[in-house]
Amino acid sequence: MKFIRNIVEKAKVPFEKGGKLEKYHHLFETIDTLLFVPDETAKLKGVQVRDAVDLKRFMMTVIIALVPALLFGMYNVGYQYYQAVGLEPASAWDLWWVGIQRVVPIIIITYVFGLFVTEFAFSVIRKHPINEGFLVSGILIPMVMPPTIPLWQVAFASIFAVVIAKEAFGGTGMNVLNVALVARAFLYFAYPSDISGDQVWVYLGDQMAVDGFSGATPLALAASTLETGQNVVQTFAASTHDYSFANLFYGFVPGSIGETSVLMILIGAAILVFTGVGSWKIIVSVFGGAYAMALLLSAVGANQYMMMPPEYHLVIGGLAFGAVFMATDPVTASQTETGKWIYGALIGILTIIIRVLNPAYPEGIMLAILFMNVFAPLVDYYVVAANKKRRLKRATV
Repeated sequence: MKFIRNIVEKAKVPFEKGGKLEKYHHLFETIDTLLFVPDETAKLKGVQVRDAVDLKRFMMTVIIALVPALLFGMYNVGYQYYQAVGLEPASAWDLWWVGIQRVVPIIIITYVFGLFVTEFAFSVIRKHPINEGFLVSGILIPMVMPPTIPLWQVAFASIFAVVIAKEAFGGTGMNVLNVALVARAFLYFAYPSDISGDQVWVYLGDQMAVDGFSGATPLALAASTLETGQNVVQTFAASTHDYSFANLFYGFVPGSIGETSVLMILIGAAILVFTGVGSWKIIVSVFGGAYAMALLLSAVGANQYMMMPPEYHLVIGGLAFGAVFMATDPVTASQTETGKWIYGALIGILTIIIRVLNPAYPEGIMLAILFMNVFAPLVDYYVVAANKKRRLKRATV
C-alpha cells in the first residue's frame, strides 16, 4: 500500500494549484479519496465532534446493505428466463450468468453517464469536489429498473437525475428529491411502455425468436379486478406465475431487478438499522401506514381491489424496497424524530391510496416518496414549532 501511496503522491503534482492539470484537481482528488482515507483534518477552531463514520463509509454501508437484493435480483432474472423458455438450467451458475449479462451493463451505463460524464463535467465546470453520493445512486437506479430496459434510456435517465435532481440544487446533500427515484420517474413518464407497472419484461436472450416475455405484474393483476370483479387472491392463483404470498415474499416473480425479494430487502434493512445508517422509525412507519390504509380500504370494500388482504400490499411492487432504501435517504427525509414517524406513515398511506384509488399509476411508492420528499421540510417545521410551543408553555407555568 505504501508503494501505491507513493505513486499517487507523485502523480498528484500536476493536479495541484499552479500545475498544468489544475482544473482537473477535483477529479484526481476523487480517485485519491476512493483509494485512501484523506489525510486532511478539520481546521475549524472550537469544539468538534469526531466520528469514524465519514461520507465514504456511510455510502459503503448502504451499498453493502443493497448487495443481498442485488445478487438475488441477478439470480431471479436468470430464473425468470428459464421459466419463460421452459428449460431446466444445468446449474445455479446458469441462472446467475443470465442475470449478470443483463444487470451488469445497466450498472456500468449508470456509472458511466451519471458519474464519469455528468458529475465529472460539473466538477470541472463548477470547480467543486465530487462526493460519494452517486456511489449509492449508481446502484439504486439499476435496481429499480426492469432487466430489459434499453441501455440508452438508462443513460438518459442517469444524466437527467444528476442534472435536475442533484446538481441543480447544489450537489450531494443539497437535493430535495431522491436521485434514483427521479431517474425512474423520468423514464416512467417519458417512456412508459418500457418501464410502466402494467407489464414486466423478462430477458430471453438474443438467440431466441422473441426478445422478451410479457406478463402482468401482481399490481396490474390486482388492478384488473376492478373490471373483472374477481377476487384478487384467486386472480393471483390463476396467473401463469406463482403469485402466492410466500413466493411474493421470497421474490421468485417477475419485476424490477432489486425489488422482488422482500426477504433480501429486510436483510438489507437489518444492516442499515444495526449500523445506524437507516432510520428504523421511517421503515416501520412506512410499512405501518401502508398496512393501516390497506386495512381501512379493505373494511370499506367497495371493490375487489380494496378487499385484497392488507398483507399482500406489503410484498407486491416496490413498497419494501422504497421503504428501506428510498424513504430512509437522510438528505430527502424528515430530520426530526417525530417527523420521521409522520413522514414514513404518510408515504405508506399515500402508496396504498395511489395504488387502489388511482390504478393508472399502479406503483404508488415512487410517487408517494417523491411527494413526501417535497413536504419533508414542512413536516419538520411544524414538529419543531410544536416543540417550541410546548416548551414555552412549560416555561410560563
